[in-house]
Amino acid sequence: MSAGDPVSVQILDKEYLIACPPEEQEDLQRAATLLNQRLRQIREHGKVMGTERLVIMAALNMANELSKIASREERSTAELGARVRGMRERVERALVHGQQLEL
Repeated sequence: MSAGDPVSVQILDKEYLIACPPEEQEDLQRAATLLNQRLRQIREHGKVMGTERLVIMAALNMANELSKIASREERSTAELGARVRGMRERVERALVHGQQLEL
């Protein structure tokens, strides 16, 4: 995977050139757009002073959202695993007893 040509992204009215593989350039643009939107929202609605604090607040907010999504995904995966185990056990019991199952 090569770095590819630099991609220009705009964040808080500044241009940044970032080396990115061609297959990831669209994702990079979306991420930069999301970050820019979050930074502007915090700047417009908050009392955060200074770019560094603004970036830290946006990063913390986004990390918190990512953590919540990861937790929900873990719970969903665990629930799905339990359901699959339950179905497998029902199938195995039915096979042992030669029964037909209703799924």
